[in-house]
This record gives sequence, C-alpha cells and structure tokens, in this order.
Amino acid sequence: MQRNTPPFRADHVGSILRTAPLKDARTKRAKGEISAAQLKAVEDQEIGKIIRRQEEIGLKLATDGEFRRSWWQFDFYWHLTGCERYETGEGIQFQGVRTKSEGARVTGKLDFPADHPFLAHFAFVKEHTGVTPKMTIPAPPVLHFRSGRKGISEAVYPDLGAFFEDLGRTYRKAVQAFYDAGCRYLQLDDTVWAYLCSKEQLERARERGEDVERLPHIYADVINDAIAGKPADMMITTHVCRGNFRSTWIAEGGYEPVAEILFGKVNYDGYFLEYDTDRAGGFEPLRFVPKGNKRIVLGLLTSKSGVLENPADIKRRIDEAAKYVAPDQLCLSPQCGFASTEEGNVLSEDEQWAKLATVVKIAGEVWG
Repeated sequence: MQRNTPPFRADHVGSILRTAPLKDARTKRAKGEISAAQLKAVEDQEIGKIIRRQEEIGLKLATDGEFRRSWWQFDFYWHLTGCERYETGEGIQFQGVRTKSEGARVTGKLDFPADHPFLAHFAFVKEHTGVTPKMTIPAPPVLHFRSGRKGISEAVYPDLGAFFEDLGRTYRKAVQAFYDAGCRYLQLDDTVWAYLCSKEQLERARERGEDVERLPHIYADVINDAIAGKPADMMITTHVCRGNFRSTWIAEGGYEPVAEILFGKVNYDGYFLEYDTDRAGGFEPLRFVPKGNKRIVLGLLTSKSGVLENPADIKRRIDEAAKYVAPDQLCLSPQCGFASTEEGNVLSEDEQWAKLATVVKIAGEVWG
C-alpha cells in the first residue's frame, strides 16, 4: 500500500539538473553583470517550474533542486558560524575528473545562525508547493571526514571531542530551526558511510591519522546527538552516497562493514541507498534493518545515465531486497540526485524527468 508520510514509495534524493536560464543567470552574476536580486528572481522562477514538474509527474514531495547552491554540501557549511570558505588548491578527485578547488574549514566555534539562508530556501518551497516540501542538507560527519584534523582549528578545538559536541549541538539547532519553519521532511546527505566501506578511502583516512575503527561509532553518536530532539512528526532520512559529479563516482564497496551500526544504531527514519551498480554490493546488509518503522529507499535507477531502466528488472530487484527487509519498509528512488554540484550529471532534462516518472509508475504498480 502507498504511504502518506515520508519517505514516500516513490521518492527522490533532491538535486535537479540546473536549467539553462539558471545557468546563464549564475554565470552573469559571477561576472558582475546582474545583481543578487536579479539572480534570485531567476532562481525563484526556475524553482517554481521544477516544483510544478515534480507535482505533475505524481511525486508526493518537492525540492528546490538545490538550485540556489553550487555544491550539495559546502554552501550549507559556508553559512555556519565558525566555518569559512577557502581555496583548497586542488579539487576533489573523482574517476577521471576533479571538481573545483573549494572547501570549508572550521576556524571558530560552531553554531547555527538564525539567519542561515537555507531556512529561506526551504520557506520558498513550502510556500509554492501543494505536496510535502523536502529539505536536504549535508550530514554532520561530512564536515570532518575528508579534511580531518587539518580542517578544524586546533586553537579553537584542541580536543576533537569538543568539536563533535559542538557539531551535534549546532545540528540540533538546525533541526529545530527547520522544524519551526514548517519542515517535516529533512534529509541529511552523507558520503562518509560509503567511504567507510571503501578500502581505498579507508587507507587514505589512515594516512591522515584517523582511527578508522572508531570513526563509525563517533559518527553514529554525533548524528544521534544531532537529531535527538527532533519532534515526533518530523521525518529525518539520510542518503548514503558514493560520490556523484559529472556522472562519475569515488567510492565502491558494499554496506556490510557499516550496516549493523548504520541501520541498527543510528536513529534515522529512513535511508536512501545506492543500488544502481555492482559497486554497492548485494542486499544482504539489509538484514540489519530493524523491523518496524524504518524505511529503506532503494536507489535502483541511476541518475548518472539517461538510459531508462526496464521496469521488470527494477521490480525483480525490489523482490530480491524484500528477502532481507519487509516489503512494507521499502520505497524506490534514483540512486542519487541529478546534480550534486551545479555542473550536473551527463543526461538531458527530459531523460531526468523520465527517470522520476518511471519511479512513480513502478512504485504504483508494486505498492498499489
């Protein structure tokens, strides 16, 4: 049967390919050819269009496509008290391609400001949609894993324990602020759990001096601390991502190394899991999902290619997953967003919308 609370049987991670008018406006703004107000007017117009498109294809949620951001994660961090934007000198390495050389680092005591712009971003979606407005932000561990100690001021946080305490407190304030703004569907996007399943990424973490055996426990604690005060009518999910930039990826490896902690000990209401390629491994780790209200959103359609999946193949894979977790706890989505950064993946807008429409169609046929 269908679900009227998130995550929905037919859902999606959040980001949408930036439209041509938006790209043009952002380019002009970067050159100083238009004002911030003029850029916002274009953003408002283009976000309104994609909200309507999400509604028209039958989705029960709508996002702003992350149209006001350049990155899925850094734009949120750059507006936290105690974080700053900086040039890293080199981009993040994906398979055969690098991102822009931007990052975020902690230079002061962390806090969530009352005027964080993402609150207004959410309010716009809420005001302009008749379905459930969904907000996406990066998960707490993302601020730590890639840079580790070197990305956090030792003068401000000589003890990383104090950093993680403040990180959890900052996110608690964020959760409450979004709730007060009317948000009942919040998603914390997270690459870290996938990296903890990757031999290559674990080795790099060891080289940075991390105790990789302790990290899953540290991250589970800080996430639980971050969402501990969430009201009962607010659903908080996560998306576990292996990297998504110009249709490429970073990490590979099944969920087995983290499944018991991630599913059994982290208090999320739902998990968007990438299952579009063999890089994700099998469904066996889903045996650690507790019976009850937790939902697993199977990312079985890829956002990295415009080739449309065969619905029969998707249904077969849903049946395979149902061997390990109850069918009523399952939902369906693409494996990731279509534009985790403003550059976007290598497919057309029409192909993107066809993917989402297919998710809605298959979910209706599977769950009624």
